[in-house]
Amino acid sequence: MYDGFDTEDSITGERLAAFLDEFSLGITKPTVIVLDNAAIHRKGEVAKMRETWKERGLYLFFLPPYCPHLNIAETLWRVLKGKWIQPCHYCDRDILHETTREILDGIGTVYEINFSHAA
Repeated sequence: MYDGFDTEDSITGERLAAFLDEFSLGITKPTVIVLDNAAIHRKGEVAKMRETWKERGLYLFFLPPYCPHLNIAETLWRVLKGKWIQPCHYCDRDILHETTREILDGIGTVYEINFSHAA
């Protein structure tokens, strides 16, 4: 199941922290979020909130540097762009955005992906 957010604006540490904070309030068991080493994942509001999230059962795990093969998001985007999004979806920005949102919402039900194959 995909649980995330989408935006047409730039992703900032503050936006990520706000999403993770809201997400942490809804979890019912210990949960691990796997992140790469982007600066917005390690600094600012995200760094400030880590202890609070840990108390709520939300843990951040950082992948080693230069390991895209360990990042399932890389596999997801490769399949999404190479298999599910069709050329006609690129004709209009709104269509592309809506198609991407529909695909992400359908992961695990309408769209199946095998994460055992590296990106």
